[in-house]
Amino acid sequence: MWQKWKRLKTGEKVLFGSVALLILVTIQNYVVLEWIRMSSDKPMYPVRTHYDFAGEGFRGSELFRTNNCTSCHKAVGNGTNMGLELDGIGSRHDLAYILAFLHDPENTYGSKTVDHGPAPKEASYVAKLPEADLHAIGVFLSQLTSDRGAPTAPAPPTGKSGFIDAMLDMWAPDSWRLVFSDVRAGDAAKAGAANGQRTEDAKPGSGNGH
Repeated sequence: MWQKWKRLKTGEKVLFGSVALLILVTIQNYVVLEWIRMSSDKPMYPVRTHYDFAGEGFRGSELFRTNNCTSCHKAVGNGTNMGLELDGIGSRHDLAYILAFLHDPENTYGSKTVDHGPAPKEASYVAKLPEADLHAIGVFLSQLTSDRGAPTAPAPPTGKSGFIDAMLDMWAPDSWRLVFSDVRAGDAAKAGAANGQRTEDAKPGSGNGH
């Protein structure tokens, strides 16, 4: 082994040495992070995706697994990414929409779908499940919610974000600004109005009962 190493050129030694060092540092960092995670009673990162289901939603989670939904979808951190990730879907759609999609995917979605829909599509069996099972699965999915700013949330975080602003400036065409509005601007306006109202209420004689 040592003789083979000696025969390598300087550039090859540098390359292999750099790769070996990178692998070593990666393993070391992984071990340290895992030790911190396992020894701490608090999550390492803010928990922004919620799985607050019980009763029918819990039964739906079991049906979701036993009906092989996790072979394509990920929910509660389990499953595959072959299809849409469903964590946070309850913040994007209400129960009525989810149930309508489970019963009639393409008409609800308004377009052709990949796997859900009439046979011979792979997930055509979902719409044929017993009504009680479909409702339980729908309740389960509706309870997978996300806070604003989470990767699975439909809306960006509130307040200014240098990263989002930089991405918009770099990639969003100017024509988009004429068609679409930045939801964060609405947040700022609401916050300003709320602050103004609190200031007005605090003034003497404003009728706030003080």
